[in-house]
Amino acid sequence: MSSSENFAARLAFRSSTADQPPLGVQLATLRHLKRFFAQVWRTSPPLMVASIVLRLFSALQPLLLLYIGKLIIDEVVRQTGMPAPGPTFSDWLASGRLVPVAELLALEFALVVAADLLTRAIALVDSVLSELHSNTVSMELMRHAASLDLRHFESSEYQDRLERARRQAAGRNALLAQIFGQGQSIVTIVSLAVGLLVYAPWLILLLLVSFAPSVISEAKFNTRSYYLNRMRSPERRELEYLRYIGASAETAKEIKLFGLGAFLVGRFKRLADTIMQDNRRLATQRAIWGGLFAALSSMAYYGAYAYIVWRTVEGQFSLGDLAFLSGSFLRLNGLFGQMLIGVTNIAGQSLYLDDLFSFFDIKPTISLSPNPKPFPQPIRQGIVFENVGFRYPDTERWAVRGLNFSLKAGEALALVGENGAGKTTIVKLLTRLYDPDEGRILVDGVDLRDIDIVDLRTHIGVIFQDFIRYSFTAAENIGVGRVEAGVDRERIREAAEQSLAAEVIDRLPLGYDQPLGKLFASGRDLSGGEWQKVAIARAYMRDAELIILDEPTAALDAKAEAEVFQRFKGLAKGKTAVLISHRFSTVRMADRILVLSGGRIIESGSHDELIAKRGVYADLFELQAAGYR
Repeated sequence: MSSSENFAARLAFRSSTADQPPLGVQLATLRHLKRFFAQVWRTSPPLMVASIVLRLFSALQPLLLLYIGKLIIDEVVRQTGMPAPGPTFSDWLASGRLVPVAELLALEFALVVAADLLTRAIALVDSVLSELHSNTVSMELMRHAASLDLRHFESSEYQDRLERARRQAAGRNALLAQIFGQGQSIVTIVSLAVGLLVYAPWLILLLLVSFAPSVISEAKFNTRSYYLNRMRSPERRELEYLRYIGASAETAKEIKLFGLGAFLVGRFKRLADTIMQDNRRLATQRAIWGGLFAALSSMAYYGAYAYIVWRTVEGQFSLGDLAFLSGSFLRLNGLFGQMLIGVTNIAGQSLYLDDLFSFFDIKPTISLSPNPKPFPQPIRQGIVFENVGFRYPDTERWAVRGLNFSLKAGEALALVGENGAGKTTIVKLLTRLYDPDEGRILVDGVDLRDIDIVDLRTHIGVIFQDFIRYSFTAAENIGVGRVEAGVDRERIREAAEQSLAAEVIDRLPLGYDQPLGKLFASGRDLSGGEWQKVAIARAYMRDAELIILDEPTAALDAKAEAEVFQRFKGLAKGKTAVLISHRFSTVRMADRILVLSGGRIIESGSHDELIAKRGVYADLFELQAAGYR
């Protein structure tokens, strides 16, 4: 079954339960509004206060304008019922009878100008506050993601939650304007309702009853829309993945050579069409029911309007009253609809806030010691693995188990084994990206879990095979190895010399100020081997007590790799080092070699000792050496 068919099947199976969660679940998500307001307040207290005050003044404008309009009409009717003071305009001016009308018109003009200025001021404040809030949420999101453990990033469920949170980081800015707008509407409704209550209280009840079906309908469709979007988070991530590999500089060569363009487009279209059909079905149902309920509320409005006209014809209301009441009821009709439906929209938006704040509620699983100890500087005794065992989350297979070995201070240790033997897992445990499920790791006799985790990682320099190619300048690409020293150009140059990256950078038009990669304008891309030399410079930039190289030279030719490791061995003298490589010409430089298989150590010794044993290492070395003959 294809991914799109599988999604459709799951949607059909879960629609009866996923579309409508229990009412308690929906109401519980409203608790996020408090956190949302706190987040906005942290963004800018002055702007938040300004938005509220401006909206409060703006909320009273409709009532004032309608009431002044009533007074103008009543005054005009009164004047027309009196004899004219004279045939000319000057006669009217001299009589002073135009003064009340002129004053009312001037006041109305001032209110109209003030209303326009308030609207523009609110839009300006909301725009600035919205952008600041988006930036604040994005920074908090990145900061929180950086605090989480590697296990979270290696979980597909976590990736779905992160994707939803990323969308909400920039997608919930309109919620602030919606909530403040609702508050403004409520103030306006209360002020207008006071006038209607004096004349015809039952009209307010009529409005509420006429809008009830619309509110229920909107609440239902908002909830269905949210849960439909939530359920297809994996499919949306797949769409983003297909969009990336189908139009990316990194994948362009292979896409062209294998002719994958049409295949990727077809797969994208099938998945996108399935999602679109579900969205279209929901939107169609929403439009039909929304239209029916809107017609019902319109009928209620015109029934009330007819009643007001009749009372005016009957003489109960003046023409000014008619204008005031009909205008008030018209505004209330619209405001009631906006407010009641807006409340359901806010409740629906709070469901999306759950995506954001539930991500912030994820806590790291790597526990921190209440009394952390500093990392030994320098390492005097060494590192010891005592019966260490570890399984990756949600798996039954042990990645490593029963590991017992030591890494002496100042020793260079190589790890050898087939893919999946546990080499990189040892590095992850040593750098405390994961904690062992069994046993412990000691540094100079101190359990790794008792060492301050920031200090631990500060004194370890690691370069993985899948290092990041930052779209920064060449200097910044090296400087990230020790951020606090990133402005020390002399240290950066020294690290580049040590890793052989200096000769690469010197050939660039802008040298160390040259942007790397093709993502931004004026960027220059490097070859795989050149990128690796830059990445290795980060380890030297760190000047750490423990240096770990996990297949960092895979893209280098044999000569370049030998040169890099020869220099590495000299520069790492006196430091403790761990290196992983599939090239035995490099591994033989280590003081000691561990051969791993199935997460266990099967052989240990120097290159010469292992060759003399004629075991697994000797067979692998001979097999690789034969390929060069």
